[in-house]
Amino acid sequence: MEKRPALDLTLVQDFVANAHVNLERVIELLKQEPTLINAAWDWGGGDWETALGAASHMGRKDIALYLLERGARMDIFAAAMLGQVAIVEAILKAFPNARYLFGPHGIPLLAHAKAGGQEAALVVELLQATD
Repeated sequence: MEKRPALDLTLVQDFVANAHVNLERVIELLKQEPTLINAAWDWGGGDWETALGAASHMGRKDIALYLLERGARMDIFAAAMLGQVAIVEAILKAFPNARYLFGPHGIPLLAHAKAGGQEAALVVELLQATD
């Protein structure tokens, strides 16, 4: 495989920033540069965030699903927001302390689940349950 040059940092920042709120811009940027799909931006101090991470803590299911359908890497934060209880359960079974993980901007996993609304209610219950 031929190594491609690094992505333009301004483009990465624009993509991740817009993934918080603007599906149309995300679509436009991804059409322009498909390799943005898993790009991460460092907001400072190691606060790394992908577009999927941005959509997940904002409860933007439309953006998250669009990204996942195009190859974004599923993670526990997106699974929690999307109400994918089986995925979250499987991760917690293998790694019980994952319930205490923090995502981008220090936002806890439980907050991601709550951002998913009613569709993620079972995930919220799961994360609030005590062993």
